[in-house]
Amino acid sequence: MENAGELDQEACYRAVLTRDARFDGRFFGCVKTTGIYCRPVCPARTPKRENMSFVVSAAAAEEAGFRACLRCRPETAPDMGAWRGTSNTVSRALALIEAGALDEGDVDALAGRLGVGERHLRRLFRQHLGAAPVSVAQTRRVLLAKALIHQTDLSMAQVALASGFGSVRRFNETFQALYGRPPSALRRRGERVHEGGVRLRLSFRPPYDWDAMFAALTARGDGVEGRRWSRALTRDVDGADGAVTVEPAEAGRVSVCVEADDLKALPGVLARVRRVFDLSADPEAIGRDLSADLALKRLVAARPGLRLPGDWIDDGAEAPSDRLDDETLADRAEAWRPWRAYGALHLALAGISGADLKRMESDDAKRAA
Repeated sequence: MENAGELDQEACYRAVLTRDARFDGRFFGCVKTTGIYCRPVCPARTPKRENMSFVVSAAAAEEAGFRACLRCRPETAPDMGAWRGTSNTVSRALALIEAGALDEGDVDALAGRLGVGERHLRRLFRQHLGAAPVSVAQTRRVLLAKALIHQTDLSMAQVALASGFGSVRRFNETFQALYGRPPSALRRRGERVHEGGVRLRLSFRPPYDWDAMFAALTARGDGVEGRRWSRALTRDVDGADGAVTVEPAEAGRVSVCVEADDLKALPGVLARVRRVFDLSADPEAIGRDLSADLALKRLVAARPGLRLPGDWIDDGAEAPSDRLDDETLADRAEAWRPWRAYGALHLALAGISGADLKRMESDDAKRAA
């Protein structure tokens, strides 16, 4: 699904009928009779086919006037989209939006940071996400706010601040317009769970090779104790002083605890956590594409949940998944796009360099001759 218009509506409905978890986060179903949009795994009774349409992003659903389901909670879906692996510009734009680029700036300034025109950026977003950049930004604010309402004990004023809303009034008006009720009415008291910092569960698509990730983070000098990663926050880099810790939680979730003296820093910190732990990766797509190379097929099958450890401070030059440090692999790795870095990582962990690969293939060719 490279474009918003390429969704197979009938295939989407079949996935909803079976509540197929493989499609969670890949699309959302909009129910015309209720005005609600849901994840494919929603436990509610499946509507009739003629009452449903499907979109590739939560932002597209909300832009079309649908509101998030309170049962399946779209904010808990894996953070994925049809854009991943298809447009480096959209990938970089989403990372900047998640870090707050449109909370204070506009789309023209965002386009300038990406080196493209505003109209071109809008066209790319419409093509890949089915929604405008400002709609994507608002949906991310709303979904983060819903997660904070459900998972933390923050006051509504603190939730508004931490999710990127400019004011409590705007926060209240947005939720009233979307849900027909104030944000406080969405809070379930049994879910208010944490004191001392903000603790959230972030979703990812399994499998996940946690041993490899923690080994890589330890090797580069990050703060790792057992299966817990931590980092100090600084005002110069993160917009606040404090600390963040990350550790695996239940299947498909990671637990993040952020202690910061300014809650405005929260969206940016969460964006960096997603990048460091590669939480938006699509193992199915990566495995499928890389396995076309026979030299990688066995390696990928052996470690299907391998992730790329990202940098806390990203230079934004290109998508991390497509970066390549081993120049001896450059020619061969062109066929691995947009997952070149994953292919190189599989080879590195197996102790195979680009030069080794060429030598092995040369030997095979000689034997065959």
